[in-house]
Amino acid sequence: MVGSEDIGKSLEGARTGASEAAQALTAILQTQYLRYLIIASWAVGLFGTVGAVPAIIWFAVTVAAGSVRGAFERRMAGRVDAGWGLMFPAVATVTTAAWASAPLLAWFSDTSFGQALAVALLISGYVLVFSQLRSSPKQAIVISSPYSVVAVIILCSLWGDPQFVPFLSIMPFTAAGLSVLVTMTMLRDERIKAFQEHQAHLIEELQSARDKADAANQAKSNFLGVISHELRTPMNGVLGAAQVLSSTRLEPTQREYLSIIRNSGDNLLHLLNDILDMTKIEAGKMTFEVVDVSIEDLHRRVTGPFEAQAEAKGLQFISTFDGEVPSVVKGDPLRVCQVIQNLLSNAVKFTEAGTIHYHVVARRIADRRVAFDFSVTDSGTGIAPEDLQRLFQPFTQVDASSTRRFGGTGLGLTIARRMANIMGGDIRVESTLGQGSTFVLSVEADVVEWQPMQEAEAIDAEVGEGDSLSVLVVEDHPVNRMILEAWLGSAGHTTVSAEDGQIAVDVAASQVFDLIIMDVNMPVMDGLSATRLIRSAGMNAETPIAVLSASARHEDHEAGLGAGADAYLNKPIDFAALAQLMQKVRGGRAAIQGGAESVQAAVAA
Repeated sequence: MVGSEDIGKSLEGARTGASEAAQALTAILQTQYLRYLIIASWAVGLFGTVGAVPAIIWFAVTVAAGSVRGAFERRMAGRVDAGWGLMFPAVATVTTAAWASAPLLAWFSDTSFGQALAVALLISGYVLVFSQLRSSPKQAIVISSPYSVVAVIILCSLWGDPQFVPFLSIMPFTAAGLSVLVTMTMLRDERIKAFQEHQAHLIEELQSARDKADAANQAKSNFLGVISHELRTPMNGVLGAAQVLSSTRLEPTQREYLSIIRNSGDNLLHLLNDILDMTKIEAGKMTFEVVDVSIEDLHRRVTGPFEAQAEAKGLQFISTFDGEVPSVVKGDPLRVCQVIQNLLSNAVKFTEAGTIHYHVVARRIADRRVAFDFSVTDSGTGIAPEDLQRLFQPFTQVDASSTRRFGGTGLGLTIARRMANIMGGDIRVESTLGQGSTFVLSVEADVVEWQPMQEAEAIDAEVGEGDSLSVLVVEDHPVNRMILEAWLGSAGHTTVSAEDGQIAVDVAASQVFDLIIMDVNMPVMDGLSATRLIRSAGMNAETPIAVLSASARHEDHEAGLGAGADAYLNKPIDFAALAQLMQKVRGGRAAIQGGAESVQAAVAA
């Protein structure tokens, strides 16, 4: 019986043969059109040696054989590794016999040049076969066997002739040339194989590095997702306290400072949202929104923080407007503020004495289109001409020495200009060393309203005709509870507080409430679980519930509503949205759910 080792060797040999046949066939198919040119050149050589008729007959037979061989090779090209590996060398050997007849015709011709042509054709035949199949020497030896038969026939015809030895000496010479051709090909193939292996190793390393980078990016995303709630909670305390404080009696100066706190907090919150939203900020991408922007509010938001900074530094801060300034335009107030405030921050930072001049020029360029030039001029040290060329390059400081007075990453102006470019504008600078600088942000915007806007109404938390509501406030953070209780108490509502979901369930089981404000992320029991338990049974099963969370994702909204809540409010709390919701409490859950879309729109805005 045949052993498994013998069977394995047989299979390996079959695979090797099939592989060599495939390589040979590929090489032949790649040069099949060239073969007809070579056949024609051989026919021309025979024409001058054996005459026209034999040359034409040889040409016709060889072309026909080549055509049959080409058709067979193309038809069987996909079946080499399916047991047809021996068919190709067999067919190729038969058709090579037609080529090999040319040296015989020339050798046995009556012309004196016939034998020389026969030797040339014989050697050319070998070279052609081994050139085509240089990566498969075994296939080349088999397919070139008709030329070997012709060489033996010629040798036999020269037996006893003085030319026998000279002809025989040509064979080692030809074999040596063919050996060199095959050897050089094998060496080249080895180099190619080594290069391919090295390339595969590099690709593997790159893939490993990519996987590590993806893992690091995933870890970063997970970290940002976990920390987002912790960052939003203190922001809720700051902005919530500012909103509650705005409902108290304040002096004009205090109200102005409070407005600065709120506007600065809003800017910080929007920037935080962009940092946390990693799906929108990747590879230098940044999301720009287009909303209605009040120029008056934009001016207060931009200049408020820097008027106080300039005053504290002993600088004079001047704001002026020129041209036809609209009241409301379309744009992204956060990004515009970020760019202008970067320019103002640099102006205050690099000016020791004198004036900061913030100048806005508006030009009507169409009925509903306006062009703005927001310029910031300082009386600081100025910038040298050679430094202006690299001013907007990343990580560049005009004073890059280790003893420079001012810190910073050198990214501010780079980011500002790129934001301006994305908004369809640009930033230009003019500066004279020792006399100050002027930075100008030029952008265009669509006009919503040319006339000034009416003053917004104050947030009213009262319900109906001053009715008092009983509200259960479920919030684990003490500052947030205090803010909610203070705001609700200022409108005459009564509140009961719970620090976690379990306490809220226990309280709801013993007391009826008009509204429950439920935080989502809490210790002991989260808000969604508590909402489900309250909805399952008890005296507050039909009490309207508004869940409150720092997460603004759509799927989290859906999860809150799916748990039985009637509305979903984001942190920091928008008290205008909460007041709108409270106006519908007396109508029950149906009234709140009916107005959920408008409430959610107010929250999102």
